[in-house]
Amino acid sequence: MKQMRLTGVLEKEGDGFCSYCPQLGVASQGDSVEDALANLKEAVELFLECASPSEIEERYRPEVFVTQFEATYA
Repeated sequence: MKQMRLTGVLEKEGDGFCSYCPQLGVASQGDSVEDALANLKEAVELFLECASPSEIEERYRPEVFVTQFEATYA
């Protein structure tokens, strides 16, 4: 079995949460943070099982950085 270490970005939206894997461009959602992350993992695993190796290679973006910064505005 192969494994990939990926990033999950979660955002509150309405009563639930959206989840996104920027390395592969896969998204999902859930009612809680835990649900959204579990659903994202499932969606990514299904993508990896179904996609051809060339599609995975084409979509994979290994250098994704998540950080915070401050912006000044008037």
